[in-house]
Amino acid sequence: MDKQTQSEAQNSNMLKDPKDWTTGDEPMTGAQKSYLKTLSEEAGEEMDESLTKAQASERIDELQQRTGRGTQDNQKH
Repeated sequence: MDKQTQSEAQNSNMLKDPKDWTTGDEPMTGAQKSYLKTLSEEAGEEMDESLTKAQASERIDELQQRTGRGTQDNQKH
Protein backbone atom coordinates (compact mmCIF):
# COMPACT_ATOMS: atom_id res chain seq x y z
CA MET A 1 0.00 0.00 0.00
CA ASP A 2 1.50 3.35 -0.98
CA LYS A 3 1.49 6.34 1.39
CA GLN A 4 -1.43 8.07 -0.33
CA THR A 5 -3.61 4.95 -0.22
CA GLN A 6 -2.66 4.36 3.41
CA SER A 7 -3.45 7.97 4.30
CA GLU A 8 -6.83 7.76 2.56
CA ALA A 9 -7.64 4.53 4.41
CA GLN A 10 -6.73 6.09 7.75
CA ASN A 11 -8.79 9.18 7.00
CA SER A 12 -11.84 7.10 6.07
CA ASN A 13 -11.59 5.32 9.43
CA MET A 14 -11.39 8.66 11.21
CA LEU A 15 -14.66 9.72 9.61
CA LYS A 16 -16.50 6.65 10.89
CA ASP A 17 -18.02 6.75 14.33
CA PRO A 18 -15.85 4.51 16.53
CA LYS A 19 -19.03 2.69 17.59
CA ASP A 20 -19.34 1.50 13.98
CA TRP A 21 -15.79 0.12 13.69
CA THR A 22 -15.77 -3.61 13.04
CA THR A 23 -12.64 -3.93 15.21
CA GLY A 24 -13.77 -1.38 17.79
CA ASP A 25 -14.15 -3.97 20.52
CA GLU A 26 -10.53 -5.12 20.23
CA PRO A 27 -7.95 -3.85 22.75
CA MET A 28 -6.55 -0.40 22.00
CA THR A 29 -3.50 -0.24 19.77
CA GLY A 30 -0.01 0.53 21.03
CA ALA A 31 -0.14 3.95 19.40
CA GLN A 32 -3.47 4.74 21.07
CA LYS A 33 -2.12 3.58 24.43
CA SER A 34 0.99 5.73 24.13
CA TYR A 35 -0.90 8.86 23.05
CA LEU A 36 -3.61 8.31 25.63
CA LYS A 37 -0.95 8.05 28.34
CA THR A 38 0.51 11.40 27.24
CA LEU A 39 -2.89 13.08 27.10
CA SER A 40 -3.96 11.63 30.46
CA GLU A 41 -0.80 12.91 32.13
CA GLU A 42 -1.28 16.38 30.63
CA ALA A 43 -4.91 16.46 31.75
CA GLY A 44 -4.07 15.13 35.23
CA GLU A 45 -6.37 12.16 34.66
CA GLU A 46 -6.02 8.46 35.39
CA MET A 47 -5.56 6.29 32.31
CA ASP A 48 -7.80 3.26 31.87
CA GLU A 49 -5.62 0.62 30.21
CA SER A 50 -8.57 -1.71 29.60
CA LEU A 51 -10.22 0.48 26.93
CA THR A 52 -11.14 -0.94 23.54
CA LYS A 53 -10.02 0.69 20.29
CA ALA A 54 -13.33 2.52 19.99
CA GLN A 55 -13.35 3.65 23.63
CA ALA A 56 -9.72 4.79 23.39
CA SER A 57 -10.51 6.83 20.28
CA GLU A 58 -13.39 8.57 22.03
CA ARG A 59 -11.27 9.21 25.14
CA ILE A 60 -8.46 10.62 23.00
CA ASP A 61 -10.93 13.01 21.36
CA GLU A 62 -12.20 14.08 24.77
CA LEU A 63 -8.73 14.64 26.22
CA GLN A 64 -7.54 16.46 23.09
CA GLN A 65 -10.35 18.94 23.59
CA ARG A 66 -9.48 19.37 27.26
CA THR A 67 -5.73 19.77 26.69
CA GLY A 68 -5.88 21.66 23.38
CA ARG A 69 -3.76 18.98 21.68
CA GLY A 70 -4.73 17.93 18.18
CA THR A 71 -6.87 20.99 17.56
CA GLN A 72 -6.47 23.09 14.43
CA ASP A 73 -5.22 26.06 16.48
CA ASN A 74 -2.52 23.94 18.14
CA GLN A 75 -1.21 22.10 15.07
CA LYS A 76 1.96 23.27 13.37
CA HIS A 77 1.76 23.86 9.65
